[in-house]
Amino acid sequence: MDGQWFPEPRRSVAFIGSECYPFVKTGGLGDVMYALPKALVAQNCDVKVILPKYRCIPWEYQEKMVYRGSFQMDLCADGRSFFVGIMEYVWDGVVYDFIENDEFFGYGNPYTNLIDDLPRFCFFSKAALAALNYMNWVPDVIHCHDWQAALVPVYLRTMFDQTPLAHAKTMLTIHNLRFQGIYDVRTIRYWTGLPDYVFNKDALLQNWVDANLFKGGLTYANMITTVSGTYAGEIQTAYYGEGLDAHLRYHSGKLRGIINGIDYGMWNPATDNKLAAPYDITNVLQRKPANKHALQEELGLAQDDHMFVIGLISRLTNQKGLDLVNAILPELMDGHTQIVVLGTGDAEYENAFRTYESWYRGSVCSSIMYDEGRAHRIYAGADALLVPSQFEPCGLTQLIAMHYGTIPIVRETGGLKDTVEPFNTITGWGNGFTFDHYDAGLLLDAINRAKTHYFTNRWCWDEMVQRDMDKDVSWENSAIQYRALYMELTQ
Repeated sequence: MDGQWFPEPRRSVAFIGSECYPFVKTGGLGDVMYALPKALVAQNCDVKVILPKYRCIPWEYQEKMVYRGSFQMDLCADGRSFFVGIMEYVWDGVVYDFIENDEFFGYGNPYTNLIDDLPRFCFFSKAALAALNYMNWVPDVIHCHDWQAALVPVYLRTMFDQTPLAHAKTMLTIHNLRFQGIYDVRTIRYWTGLPDYVFNKDALLQNWVDANLFKGGLTYANMITTVSGTYAGEIQTAYYGEGLDAHLRYHSGKLRGIINGIDYGMWNPATDNKLAAPYDITNVLQRKPANKHALQEELGLAQDDHMFVIGLISRLTNQKGLDLVNAILPELMDGHTQIVVLGTGDAEYENAFRTYESWYRGSVCSSIMYDEGRAHRIYAGADALLVPSQFEPCGLTQLIAMHYGTIPIVRETGGLKDTVEPFNTITGWGNGFTFDHYDAGLLLDAINRAKTHYFTNRWCWDEMVQRDMDKDVSWENSAIQYRALYMELTQ
């Protein structure tokens, strides 16, 4: 930032991951890969982001990419080699280098199925390092994300240990431990060309017959981070550890948790041109009702200022706690409540929410799609946002909701527990409503507490709305913590 003094030396960081907004995004990882590098540039870091050049990247970005070079790279155990092209795009102080290979990235979406995805991400992990070597850019830290880039630390400590890159330290961030890149050893050994000694039970080997890419990366990385302090603790238990809890306990000395932030450029109710009535903390109480009214009108709900509107913006899967919502939704229909659902996912939930809409027309709207503009309007127009997840490494929806003055109702897990302080009726403090055990009755109780508060204690509710808007949920805090970890790694 202008005029800010940085007493510590500059650090250079290469981010390696499988998706990044606005080029390609399927979830929270895409947001992090975009927003964190930008925030780190403001913290005196040089940042390069390395991504696959998928065919699905919009042409408006592809046509501005500049060719940086190409080469052949050995990949497979039998010496089979592949073309690696490097295309560069610079934006907002961040350099984006795209790894080009039509055989791996010239079709379909970023993720297709494990059988096709494993070879392409084995290739991508090695090609990202080879591209850094080719460009002669040796970062202080190589920051890898999720299983798709988990082989980077393994390659760096084995096949690249005699190159200039060997000086770099590696950090591997767990965004969601459920997906690990597991397949039989023979196939992974062929596609990686890695030496036999990495296929042991302390590194890549799992169940004696499979190789686990994420597990290998966790072994070889100098530091492991995850996207909230609570999740860092949870994944060391059998319930949340997805089979890697013992491995993570063993490596717990290098495990840290840092909560994600949200991008205030993208999420700002004061400048949001998708809203009927933009607002800030000084006029939220006057202007939020206009956004509620516009939302009701857009979605065909009964237009009534006195309704309690609950938003649910989510992937429609079990992880997100939708079986709990399914179990209690009819009990919420009391003539004073409206529910707005936005998302796509498992057919059972898509169909269930469509059914509820037909049963409770005017009170329930199910938008089975993803619509960025509508998401913004739900954040602004709803009174509360529901996030009852079974597990939630960080969660961004509750952060966006708070920034938009919409009260979160969440389960106390992962990043939800770290960011939402339960409302205390005695002190009047807190910034949302929470429940602990994964139970439909407890979710119903949390919603009813919020509703009671909204209808009988509006002054206190309005105070909470302003308190949530005042809370700093930007990327700046997180970037400062990441920078401190980079310094710790490279002292």
